Amino acid sequence: MPVTRPEFRDAMARLGAAVNVITSRGPGGLAGLTASAVCSVTDDPATILVCINRTSDNNAIIKANGVVCINVLAAGQQDVSNVFAGATKCSVAERFETGTWDTMETGCPTLQGAAVVMDCRVDEVLEKGTHSVFFAQVAALRLTGPSSALMYWGRGYHPLGETAA
Repeated sequence: MPVTRPEFRDAMARLGAAVNVITSRGPGGLAGLTASAVCSVTDDPATILVCINRTSDNNAIIKANGVVCINVLAAGQQDVSNVFAGATKCSVAERFETGTWDTMETGCPTLQGAAVVMDCRVDEVLEKGTHSVFFAQVAALRLTGPSSALMYWGRGYHPLGETAA
């Protein structure tokens, strides 16, 4: 008997993950969403992947722009995560009123104070089930301190690291 969607979702709720705000800006427009399905692929060349639901407007925008930024949230940035997850029902442009934003190499919005910012160019997109898997080469990187992270586990946020206490 195949695994049901609710069973799979319950299992994934027990797979802890960093909380990321994914952004993009370019000819396709402005995109911003919260995602936990982000993973390193290789360090030569520095490549990361992010999975985004095909039905999301952000998906088409990122494909059109060909650039994406992964902002790994620090402990204490839960409000940014909630806004970009759509909890406040505001527009994409209004989402960027939360937090302080700048840009790096690609022109994508980058979040100041994020634990890590990876500014990337999309190399390849693989369609799998309900999602697109974006493979992106890191063009610029910013690490901030102190080191902390906002984790998502058990359908809730959990701080991790030096400032998590």
